[in-house]
Amino acid sequence: MNIGAIADHRSREGGAIIYPVYSRRSGGLSIGINLFPDRKLCSFDCPYCEVFPFKTDINFNFEIMKTALCSAIREAKKNNIPIKDICFSGNGEPSMSPFFMEAVNASALIRSELAGDAKLVVITNGSGLLDKEVFDFLKTAALNTAALNIWLKLDAATDAWYRLLNRSEIPHDRIISCIKDFSASAAPFTIQTMLCKIKGVLPPEEESVAWVQVVTKLAALSLSGNDAGKPQLRAVHIYGKARPASEDPLTETASAAVLEERALQLRISLDKAGINVPVEIY
Repeated sequence: MNIGAIADHRSREGGAIIYPVYSRRSGGLSIGINLFPDRKLCSFDCPYCEVFPFKTDINFNFEIMKTALCSAIREAKKNNIPIKDICFSGNGEPSMSPFFMEAVNASALIRSELAGDAKLVVITNGSGLLDKEVFDFLKTAALNTAALNIWLKLDAATDAWYRLLNRSEIPHDRIISCIKDFSASAAPFTIQTMLCKIKGVLPPEEESVAWVQVVTKLAALSLSGNDAGKPQLRAVHIYGKARPASEDPLTETASAAVLEERALQLRISLDKAGINVPVEIY
């Protein structure tokens, strides 16, 4: 497997499931795991999504996933390229796959055997938390030897912005409620927020204020649920649109100054609450 950039990771079966990429948020090489090589499958319909609609005859294969993951790790090590993480993302919401839990467990074992310094990450929109089995699995995987890093999407704090940016049929209040429950569960997690324009317009002031309030509340909940006195909200990632999307130009990039301003607002709020959580922009 070529450890360099893959122009079209759906062009061959191995690359359709395991794909090495250079990630700005990971800060280096991330080995992606895609549980949907045949189509895009997600409970959200975000207009900024970089995954274009497609369909192939490639089905997910558990054995190919394990073999290709081992190969990608070994090639990176052969080329002296540090692996920052092994990440479940791909062509949709990972927790919707029937292979999700099995794949995470298998990848945790492979990581511990071949790439002990790499993090194991799942990027999720949080809708899986509505399923108690997924909720409990994520909590356990984050707290046990798998040390799963859970990056939870929170693009919107108001229903109006949620309907514009995530366009999901899942009620917004249910998503927020489940994320709050998870925040109080004592499991570590990271919040990730896309900040961009929709039809040339940035999020309104009421959205920005509500988002700061919600994230501060999540940080407080994660602190109250941890006997060690350290918030389990480990970081907040605010990131901008960086790749083409199928609905361009419906969404557009927000300036670095806009991202910095949102980060500053949150830092001030967290500081007033006496909670120390890193707020990073990408």
